[in-house]
Amino acid sequence: MALETCGSCLSCLLIPLALWSIVVNILLYFPNGKASHAASYQLPNYVWYFEGICFSGVMILLLAVILITLECNVFYRCCQSESCNKTYRSFISIVLALLGVAFSGYSCIIFTLGLIQGPFCNSSHGWDYIFKDTAGGYLTDYLAWSRCTEPPNIVEWNTILLSILIGLSGLQLIICSLKVVNNVDVFSCC
Repeated sequence: MALETCGSCLSCLLIPLALWSIVVNILLYFPNGKASHAASYQLPNYVWYFEGICFSGVMILLLAVILITLECNVFYRCCQSESCNKTYRSFISIVLALLGVAFSGYSCIIFTLGLIQGPFCNSSHGWDYIFKDTAGGYLTDYLAWSRCTEPPNIVEWNTILLSILIGLSGLQLIICSLKVVNNVDVFSCC
């Protein structure tokens, strides 16, 4: 029942997480603050999926706003009885929280796959995913990072930003899951 008293707190936490996901995903398009690689499509393919902007960004932001609106006491009464109205709002909240679980889960998976694949960079053999066959092993092999000559520090750039995005979408996933559990309890009580 502690979740029930702080249900709107959880929904409010989704807003900064979604805004940070948008900002961090936009940074992936500008390695080292330069737009030249985005203009010439020399970015990893997972960056072009826009999951940080669309799914863990805008979609979670919209869900959070709707969930906060549903939790307000000034919400329009759809039924004559208070218990019917509470049941209806709980059902809608469950559906929206499940959508949040799906959006943030999808984003978390795509960010993880992008981190495992590694950056798209220029090496002695030209532009390629030179770490794609390491199954993420390149993350601990710091000496191999120097094989990427262009853009400079791209391995660090992608690793840091994708790790942040995995953390943000993971937090969104946890919060949306807690919202589902909370609303299922409220829904079953009515």
